[in-house]
Amino acid sequence: MPFPSLQEQLDIIVNNAVEVLSVDELEKKVARSIRSGKPLKVKLGADPSRPDLHLGHSVVLRKLREFQDLGHEAILIIGDFTAMIGDPSGKSKTRPQLTAEEARENGRSYFEQASKILDAEKTTICYNADWLGKMSFADVIRLSSHYTVARMLERDDFEKRYRSHEPISIHEFLYPLAQGMDSVHLRNDVELGGTDQKFNLLVGRDLQREYGIEPQACVTMPLLVGTDGSDKMSKSLGNAICFTDPPEEMYGRMLSIPDTLIGNYWRLLLPQHPEGGEEVAARVAAEPREAKRALAREVVAQYYTAEEALKAEGHFDRVIVQKQAPDDIPTIEFDEASMPLVDLLMALGAAPSKTEARRMIQQGAVQAGEEKLTDISAVFGFGDSAVVIRAGKRKFFKVAGRKKAF
Repeated sequence: MPFPSLQEQLDIIVNNAVEVLSVDELEKKVARSIRSGKPLKVKLGADPSRPDLHLGHSVVLRKLREFQDLGHEAILIIGDFTAMIGDPSGKSKTRPQLTAEEARENGRSYFEQASKILDAEKTTICYNADWLGKMSFADVIRLSSHYTVARMLERDDFEKRYRSHEPISIHEFLYPLAQGMDSVHLRNDVELGGTDQKFNLLVGRDLQREYGIEPQACVTMPLLVGTDGSDKMSKSLGNAICFTDPPEEMYGRMLSIPDTLIGNYWRLLLPQHPEGGEEVAARVAAEPREAKRALAREVVAQYYTAEEALKAEGHFDRVIVQKQAPDDIPTIEFDEASMPLVDLLMALGAAPSKTEARRMIQQGAVQAGEEKLTDISAVFGFGDSAVVIRAGKRKFFKVAGRKKAF
């Protein structure tokens, strides 16, 4: 199957990208690929420090999928070795280091989730411990000789920490060098990453050049702002929508984003949607509520199905808008005749701690049937008939006493 034309490929590749380093180099690589019939090797590094992918990860994964659809080779690097160093990018302190077993297990989960976007059968998956783990101390010294401390301190987070007299461990300097060695080992033509990875991508270019390899072109993608509307999406900040969220949860969290993000989400999460920027902008301006609901349906359908997206919307309308309980709540039976309300919320998994359970009760977020429960010292009595407990906006539990056999 022939490659699309040069201009068609370039239009797709640069769409939504923040920066291409450099466009001229990329154009030459694509043109040579078309002439030779040989696909480009396009690399994306994946940090397995957290196994749960969120919509922020999908932005760069979709760009990798676009390269696949253009006929190029997609290479997903699971950084199981570099995860043992801890990526300091954008961080004010050292990242936690993983064991080899934790990194490898998270990497497997990463690939499974990434396959919701990538064509898994056409994706080459590699673990960088396979080559970095074989380097001797002498190899590391030779590698370190190719980069200066002054160059390392050009990176924003290192520079800020250095000026603030905050500690920078020597091993943190090894992270971009190790990631750059991935590019040396693979001899890839293009590397993708978020804007926070720009320095690391450029180190890969420099090291390839040092090792006599044609430097990779770098394509950086924007960082998706989280549901709070201020910080980049991150699970640790509690503003993320994850690939593995149930459809109802995903739909509800999509509706929680500020109206100002609708157009940006539409552009980055649905890059191949037939509606263009002008149409979306007009829809948002005219009916932001309906535009956001349409966006939520489209996103849920990408990770599940269109039918499940509609069910999720119906669930939201019934539970959140109309304040009705879901139809399919299983009954949880208890042997006890009664239980302190705080302990019940803990037992149901409605609250992670007694402190949080008390806070929910005091704020009026707990309800039994139609009655709000606001007394933190209350004792809940179980009867033969099931009672629906509502904790917060979206958590429902049906509880009853276990019937005794006589």
